[in-house]
Amino acid sequence: MKKLRVAIVGYGNIGRYTLQALQAAPDMEIAGVVRRKGAEDCPEELKEYAVVSDIRQLKDVDVAVLATPTRSVEKYALEMLALGINTVDSFDIHTGIADLRRTLDAAAKKAGRVSVISAGWDPGSDSVVRTLMESLAPRGISYTNFGPGRSMGHSVAVRAIEGVRDALSMTIPLGTGIHRRMVYVELEEGADLKKVEAAIKADPYFVNDETHVQQVPCVDALNDVGHGVNLVRKGVSGTTHNQLFEFNMKINNPALTAQVLVNAARASMKQQPGAYTMIEIPVIDYLPGDREDIIRHLV
Repeated sequence: MKKLRVAIVGYGNIGRYTLQALQAAPDMEIAGVVRRKGAEDCPEELKEYAVVSDIRQLKDVDVAVLATPTRSVEKYALEMLALGINTVDSFDIHTGIADLRRTLDAAAKKAGRVSVISAGWDPGSDSVVRTLMESLAPRGISYTNFGPGRSMGHSVAVRAIEGVRDALSMTIPLGTGIHRRMVYVELEEGADLKKVEAAIKADPYFVNDETHVQQVPCVDALNDVGHGVNLVRKGVSGTTHNQLFEFNMKINNPALTAQVLVNAARASMKQQPGAYTMIEIPVIDYLPGDREDIIRHLV
C-alpha cells in the first residue's frame, strides 16, 4: 500500500506532537519538516527526516499539516494549495471560519486540491459532537464549557503583543458556555503592564470574555498543557422534551490537536476539490484501514 506523504509546516508544540502522530500512523510517512531555520539547530528527533526552509525543497508531498499560528494559516494554505498540495490546519478563531473557508475553497478548487480547515479539537472534533447532539435534539440549547486549561491559541495571541516576553492564557469555565480568561504575562524590560493589558482585552481572542491580566516573573513555572471540555445539550427529540446529552474530555491539548490534524490529512485525500470543515466530512474518512472492516467494527 502506497503511504500518504505528509509534510509538517512549523515545528512548535503542535508540530512536535504531529511528528509523533505521523510516526504512529500506519498509512502515512513523513515527507519532511518545514522550519524558518531549516536544518539549522535541528532537534535530535528530526535528524532522520528532511528539514527544510521551503516546502518546495521536499519531494512528492501529498498533504501539508499547517502547525502554525492561526493568524498565518491563510497565507501558508494559499501557498501550499497553489503548489498542488492538500492542506489541513487548526485555525481557531470561530468568527473567522466561514470567511477562511470561502477563501480557501476558491483556491483549492482552482488548484484541484483539498483544504480541511479548523481541524483541531475545538473547533474540529467538538464541532462534530455538537452537530450530532443537535441532530438528536433539533430544538434546544447547547453549552460548550472549556477547561480549566491552557488555551494555545490565546497564549500565542498574547505573545505576539508588543512588550510581552512570554504568556500563558488559562480558560476557566463559569458554566452555560461562559468563560473567564486568566492571562499571565512575563514582560519585556520597560514594558507597560497597563498598555499590554489594554491590547490583550482588545484582541478578538479576548474581546467577548471576562479577562484578567497578571504580571508574573516566570511563565514557565505556571505552564501545563492540560485542557478539557464539557459539551451539554438539553432539548427536544421530535415532540419529546427533556432530552439531555453530555460529552466530556480531559486532554493534553497539543497532542489531541495534532492527532486531529493527522486524521484530517487522511480524510483530505478522500474528498472532491474544495475547502471543508470537519462537520462536512464523513467521520469514517478520518480512520485508516478498509472501509468494510471499519463498519463491521464500529457500527
